[in-house]
Amino acid sequence: MSKKRQLGFYLDSGACIGCKACQTACKDKNDLPVGVNWRKVVEFTGGSWKQEKKNLVPENVFAYYLTVSCQHCENPPCLPVCPTSAITKDDDGIVHIDPNKCMGCQYCSWACPYGAPQFGKKGEPMSKCDMCADLRTIDQNPACVDACPVRALDWGDMDDLREKYGNVVAVAPLPDGAYTNPSMIITPHRKTNLPGYFAKLPESDPKGKDVIGPNTVKYQKL
Repeated sequence: MSKKRQLGFYLDSGACIGCKACQTACKDKNDLPVGVNWRKVVEFTGGSWKQEKKNLVPENVFAYYLTVSCQHCENPPCLPVCPTSAITKDDDGIVHIDPNKCMGCQYCSWACPYGAPQFGKKGEPMSKCDMCADLRTIDQNPACVDACPVRALDWGDMDDLREKYGNVVAVAPLPDGAYTNPSMIITPHRKTNLPGYFAKLPESDPKGKDVIGPNTVKYQKL
């Protein structure tokens, strides 16, 4: 039996500047109402304080951005909880919601750790990213990918993305990728602003926890 195809996204978190062009392009292309966002840009920040005499001084301050949409997971938790079987996974791995079957119960939204399925108004079906299925049928990129001014986003077959970019599928504050096997590869932000150090990222391990963050990255002196 041949392996099923799985499309996915790639994000270079180190290149992302948090401009939200991808989020805006998605919202504009799909004519989404206020409060409904199929793609979201989030900022993750942190640091600590140290005592210097009578003053508290910040140290180890870091910040980076992530842009997140539906992860089109290999094991989508939204699919089995749908009472009307409105959610399906296509042959290309993309997860779809059939608006004619959806009754807007929001079970899928509650099950999704990424908050991908969006609820608009009462009585309307749930909606979410379908990786711009209409554009892909005419050999065009998803709107979010083309909108990125720094080319931090890419898309394609997951096997190709893994070969090109590695196998890290989550960084803090995203959930552990082992839960759903998300179809997204991430190049983590390497600068956590530790003076004299650089971040040593763990080797990719498809069988292990592909989750790293400021508290789990190992550091080496320059």
